[in-house]
Amino acid sequence: MTDEKKSGAGLRVALFTGNYNYMKDGVSLTLNRLVGFLLRNGAEVLVVAPTTRTPVFPPTGELMSVPSFAIPFRPEYRISLGLTKGVRKRLEDFRPNLFHIAVPDMAGLQALHLAQRWKLPVVASYHTRFDFYLRYYGVGFAEPLMKKYFKYFYDRCEHTYPPSDSMAELLRSEGIEGQMRIWSRGVDRARFNPGKRDMAWRRSLGIDDDEIVISFAGRLVKEKNTAMLMRVLAALHKRGNRSRGLIIGDGPAADMMKALNVNSVFAGFLHGEDVPRALASSDLFMFPSDSETFGNVTLEAMACGLPAICADATGSRSLVTPGKTGYLLDSRNEDAFIAAAEQLIADPGLRTQMSANALAHAEQFDWETINSGLLGNYRDAIRDFHARGDRVATPASMAAQRPHGVEAE
Repeated sequence: MTDEKKSGAGLRVALFTGNYNYMKDGVSLTLNRLVGFLLRNGAEVLVVAPTTRTPVFPPTGELMSVPSFAIPFRPEYRISLGLTKGVRKRLEDFRPNLFHIAVPDMAGLQALHLAQRWKLPVVASYHTRFDFYLRYYGVGFAEPLMKKYFKYFYDRCEHTYPPSDSMAELLRSEGIEGQMRIWSRGVDRARFNPGKRDMAWRRSLGIDDDEIVISFAGRLVKEKNTAMLMRVLAALHKRGNRSRGLIIGDGPAADMMKALNVNSVFAGFLHGEDVPRALASSDLFMFPSDSETFGNVTLEAMACGLPAICADATGSRSLVTPGKTGYLLDSRNEDAFIAAAEQLIADPGLRTQMSANALAHAEQFDWETINSGLLGNYRDAIRDFHARGDRVATPASMAAQRPHGVEAE
């Protein structure tokens, strides 16, 4: 076994999340990639999450199911009902030395309390702007209570891992005081690159070669500002621009989006190599969502050489440099999105330069480097937690389920 493969030796991570494989989204793909990395590097991992009878893809590693129910306004997603006796018994047998909580739901809260009782360090990754979801579904009045709960939750974790500096700053501004370390996101540049451009595939969708294709990728849901996106694409066509929208994905807002713009092509939910082909076959990427914590699809589009026109939001700020790789705009300003798109449509030279800049910037986001950094943070969390002697587990306090230790490096 190489030194690299030994870098996770001794780690026994219990990972808790709200969606691991029943729905394909940025969070589930990121966590499956992380687990694969940890397993390759000698760590042991137990994933605890809601499941369904028809998962979208097989899980990486061992997945333990928790009971859950469908979210009323987003039935494709589920909320856990907590940790059952069977799950707790499996956790005891697994003997973790670190809890990683990806979603502060009921199972996540119970995992936090269980770790406190077992005297184990807890780290948490921050993936989703749940406060924005409340606004889009008419329950914004609950936002202050949610923020108060988040402060309670994340302040009790050894580390919190937001995906960008801008997201970390926002969390601090909302009163979260615990230690934050950036866990960024990467892109598989072997898959996402300009070489996947396929003009024949574009033509098969009825797109002319001289049309500027403006793509969007992601779940088709209200909180990604999809209504405004379609109004902007419709306005561009109405104003005489040789442009077409290409919508990659599916979701409950699809019918609304189709009604707002009949000129766009809806490619549906794509799999495997069809995703990079669709992005690379586009000319611009438009993403007006202000609810992202990072923006994985924006990074993938940039790796395919697309200038990005995005909302000036926490996720996109870590990726898009205004005037160099694209534009950051007020998510409510339709005219600004129209003007930015028209400038790039009309100026091929500017489009080419921004494309080269976007491609160069995306090269900085390497998954192996990013996840190696997270593994190092895991070890720091374990070492620092147990350095505070009053919190170190003892045989008396832990009895038979006392977790294995990890030697400090």
